[in-house]
Amino acid sequence: MTNNEENLSMEQNPDDRLPCNSYQLLDLPWEDVLVTHVICYLPLRHLVSLQRVSKSFRSLVQVYLANCRTFDPAQTGPYIPKEAFCSMLHNNQVLHHLCIHNCSDWITDKELLPVIGQNQHLLRVDMRGCVHLSRHALVAVSLSCLRLQHLNLAHCEWVDVLALRSLADHCSDLRWLDLTACRQLKDDAVCYVAGKCPGLRSLSVAVNANITDIAVEEVAKRCRDLEMLDLTGCLRVRNESIRTLAEYCPKLKCLKVNHCHNVTESSLGVLRRRDVDIDVEPPLQRALVLLQDVVGFAPFINLQI
Repeated sequence: MTNNEENLSMEQNPDDRLPCNSYQLLDLPWEDVLVTHVICYLPLRHLVSLQRVSKSFRSLVQVYLANCRTFDPAQTGPYIPKEAFCSMLHNNQVLHHLCIHNCSDWITDKELLPVIGQNQHLLRVDMRGCVHLSRHALVAVSLSCLRLQHLNLAHCEWVDVLALRSLADHCSDLRWLDLTACRQLKDDAVCYVAGKCPGLRSLSVAVNANITDIAVEEVAKRCRDLEMLDLTGCLRVRNESIRTLAEYCPKLKCLKVNHCHNVTESSLGVLRRRDVDIDVEPPLQRALVLLQDVVGFAPFINLQI
């Protein structure tokens, strides 16, 4: 090769000398590569931004959203518009986990029911604080999501006994149920759930003055695998039901009885000796804390006496 030929070869663009073709990101297989190995690692808020890049990227994100198993709007920021929620879940029929807590300011049955109706494989649903829903939302969950295991209804005061009975009748695999501040519910509703869902491991009926020893004892006798029970603020619960709980629930790990003024150490002591985590300090410990608050220090006391 002459010098002129060498110089000409050196001046050529390197891309001109490569026989291979150039590829762009979207040329890769979408469902087999991009969705399963790339897009799935992006936070939801980034996917929302990615949709604005081009029509092709919007189509790619829609393919991902139609196949994602978990939807939590909290990943997009503190607020998600109604239109975005409906658009993102319009084609999804394979959800396993659904959290709408961050949509609580605006979400109603109109937006939620279509999503529930087309996702019959849901295992976890978080509706806490969604005050604009109605009992029809819970009935829809119970009729569509027969494999449901985890349900959060905290501060949903629209939950009534008939809707909860429907849930218990159709979702017997429930393991985790939060009914905090569902103040329409009374003992009979909780007893019905305990009878239909004996596999419950975590239950909260906190902040409900309607709950008495009747409900607690029924839960204890029916749900032998119970590990956590939240009775915070259940003013009518007494020592008798706590003793029943200690007798029938050997797997109990956590009990919350703060503001249960009729529950004393005479029943809690049995659980403490089993190392159950209780959110109320023993009387002597509480007295020392109060004394320290009053006088500024706690005297030395030999606790072994």
